[in-house]
Amino acid sequence: MSVSPPRPKGPPLNALRAFEAAARLGGFANAADELCVTPGAVSQHIKALEEWIGADLFERRSQGVRLTSFGSRVAPGFAAAFDAMGGAVHGMRSAARQKTLHIAALPSVAQLWLSPRLPLVRARLPQLSLSVSAIESPPNLARELFDLSLFIRPPTGAAHELILAQDAIFPVCTPDIAARLGEPQDLLNETLLHDALWPGDWAAWAASAMPGHSAPDRGPRFSLYSIAVEEARHGAGVLMGHQCLVQSALDSGALVAPFVQKVLTGKALVLEHAGFAGARDALAPVIALLKQG
Repeated sequence: MSVSPPRPKGPPLNALRAFEAAARLGGFANAADELCVTPGAVSQHIKALEEWIGADLFERRSQGVRLTSFGSRVAPGFAAAFDAMGGAVHGMRSAARQKTLHIAALPSVAQLWLSPRLPLVRARLPQLSLSVSAIESPPNLARELFDLSLFIRPPTGAAHELILAQDAIFPVCTPDIAARLGEPQDLLNETLLHDALWPGDWAAWAASAMPGHSAPDRGPRFSLYSIAVEEARHGAGVLMGHQCLVQSALDSGALVAPFVQKVLTGKALVLEHAGFAGARDALAPVIALLKQG
């Protein structure tokens, strides 16, 4: 009679992934966003993992969750493991010589900055297939299968980042509207267009350009900046322009900047590539064309 006792089973990979993401991102909701599942699913995965290991990984509080000392001690090992797995997957794609370049971009950047540059990339690199995903938050390039990301955000100074432009904001409008604007205070009598992603833009610019006055909070609001730009082009009002996103409209004369005052937000248009060995060299032709276009 052969002896074949059952082998001990480890925890499911999804449970380990949920724990690592929640530990790194500081909560179940943030982990759920990254993993494209519900916070309840993350909670159940981690509860099952805690039952399997026989120890609590998180303290549950009314304000959220916090790693236990045990959880803090073991989390770095899982972060390194999943980073290594991400590197291996990227290496597999590279070794297979996949010809599809996956780019993640903020929707406004994808529509207003990236899209006009894609024809040049296609013309110069005809063997390359381009895939663009417009998403609201930067992906984790160590884990997700994107090669490049383009977002307006604070730079971190990491070696795998490239600052393409500082984020400068200033009002833009049609020439007809600009003709009746002599000084910033004249904006108090105009319709101001607001973008949902950057709700503090008008207040930040007004604090610098028109001290003692607050920019009106009234006016249309848009969840897509590209629609707000189109409405500004159609004469619907004055929009707070982000220079890298409205430059083409300024160059064509469809929009003008009625005032000289510009405000730096502390953010930048950041191009990020995967930080794995050789990633930047492999992507260098594309990066050069995007900077040139």
